[in-house]
Amino acid sequence: MTRSQPRRARGTVGHAYSALNLRLALAGFGLVIMVLFAVLAFWADLAWLGVLCAIFAVVAVVDLVVIQRRRAARRREEPGVRHSLFE
Repeated sequence: MTRSQPRRARGTVGHAYSALNLRLALAGFGLVIMVLFAVLAFWADLAWLGVLCAIFAVVAVVDLVVIQRRRAARRREEPGVRHSLFE
């Protein structure tokens, strides 16, 4: 079972350890930018830079999956509560 935040974290249910919604927005932005940079790098025949940007895009996808799992766990723990971008 996935918890909304890691064990031994300093945050509590009332005061979250990380701003999941903000992390979601930033990871989505990073994914879009890294995919764009990878395409541009491959188009400019800079394969090493394209591969590097593609690796960062994969990291952003993994981060998005982790964030979504934690947001789902938070929704199960706090049904009906709406969270702003920064909490």
